Amino acid sequence: MTQPSVLFVDDDPHILQAMAQSLTLEELPVACFEDAPSALKMITADFAGIVLCDYNMPGMDGLEMLERVREVDDSIPVIILTGQGDISTAVTAMQQGAYDFIEKPFDHEELIELLRHALEKRHLALENRRLKAQLRQMAKPGPRILGDSPTMQKVMATIDPILDISANILLHGETGSGKDALARYIHENSPRSSHNFVAINCGAVPENLIESELFGHEAGAFTGADKRRIGKIEHAHKGTLFLDEVESMPMPLQIKLLRVLEEQKVERLGSNQVQDVDVRIIAATKADLKKLSDEGEFRADLYYRLNVVKVDIPPLRERKEDIPLLFHHFVLIAAARYDRESVPLDAGQAARLMQRSWPGNVRELRNLAERYVLLGPAALDESEPGGEGNISGRQTLAEMMDGFERTAIISALNACHGSIKDTMVQLGIARKTLYDKMKKHGLDKAQFKD
Repeated sequence: MTQPSVLFVDDDPHILQAMAQSLTLEELPVACFEDAPSALKMITADFAGIVLCDYNMPGMDGLEMLERVREVDDSIPVIILTGQGDISTAVTAMQQGAYDFIEKPFDHEELIELLRHALEKRHLALENRRLKAQLRQMAKPGPRILGDSPTMQKVMATIDPILDISANILLHGETGSGKDALARYIHENSPRSSHNFVAINCGAVPENLIESELFGHEAGAFTGADKRRIGKIEHAHKGTLFLDEVESMPMPLQIKLLRVLEEQKVERLGSNQVQDVDVRIIAATKADLKKLSDEGEFRADLYYRLNVVKVDIPPLRERKEDIPLLFHHFVLIAAARYDRESVPLDAGQAARLMQRSWPGNVRELRNLAERYVLLGPAALDESEPGGEGNISGRQTLAEMMDGFERTAIISALNACHGSIKDTMVQLGIARKTLYDKMKKHGLDKAQFKD
């Protein structure tokens, strides 16, 4: 369902019906309400529309509704209608932050123009808010999570509210999807960032050594233990412990880890003393831990302890619109590392990358970017594992054409650093055509400026 651009509130059903028809004909999606409380239920801080309401309404009048809307977000334009022509009321409304005040009967064309201007102001306010948030994020030290696709926006919307608290997190995603990068991002943007980020791959350490790696040992605890060694858990005190491939952890060790999570204490091998620890656990898995716990292959109580917040990381094939940005980022890194020139992709090359299925996900893309820097465009001609797997057979021709068009515009905007004039020249299209296509694909030139 299309989200409304205008919330119209009036207690007269005839006016509601007439306004609904009028705005619909003007291609302004509208939702109509007979009372203010019903409309207020749709108002959130990220509501992308405006409010048009009558002044005289039973229960809650227009001024009170204006106040309630501004409590949610004072940048949402509220336009108030009245049939009284009360100048003092109009002045009060404007003083309290109304976008405008219109007397009935009103001129239809003037109202439509006013609504469009108010909508434009609202969209600019939301865009400025988004850009400021991006600037704040880019200004932070440490790793960054790149991508503006809906699936990555959902990931970040899950993560951002819990950065400042110490809840354990379970990251679920395919191999190479970026679980390690996301774990580091969470740590570096949390209050624990001044302490250690300690990572261990539970599947890469031999079973007879992983207990010592995690818990540490005293001298003489076992053959070869010549001196005391602090374990990963203790080393991560006041910081973050990242357990990758946690599904590979042996069952006896799962029991000991559960005790650490419950008591916040750790006991080194060969010691009778416990050490207090304050550790945030971020666990990562490519498996379905719930299924494994149901089958008795992973402790259910540990699963629920780790799964306080679960984050599903999308595979690269489900966030293809992020591929040009990610590839460009990896190319810049590789060019700096190898002291080579970074040559941007053209539209055709970017489109070909977006057609791959990327079984190795972001890791595979990063490796290809390095080969591209070292070998040039010839690296892009290498066949993907699986032969014909780089073209998705599930897309219709229209979808593939739309995808190519969007990729071509993104690539040109990237190359032209957001300059509309230069992008027009590169793509050979008129300004209005470019703006129409950018609007169609949800693109803004501000995203591509340096």
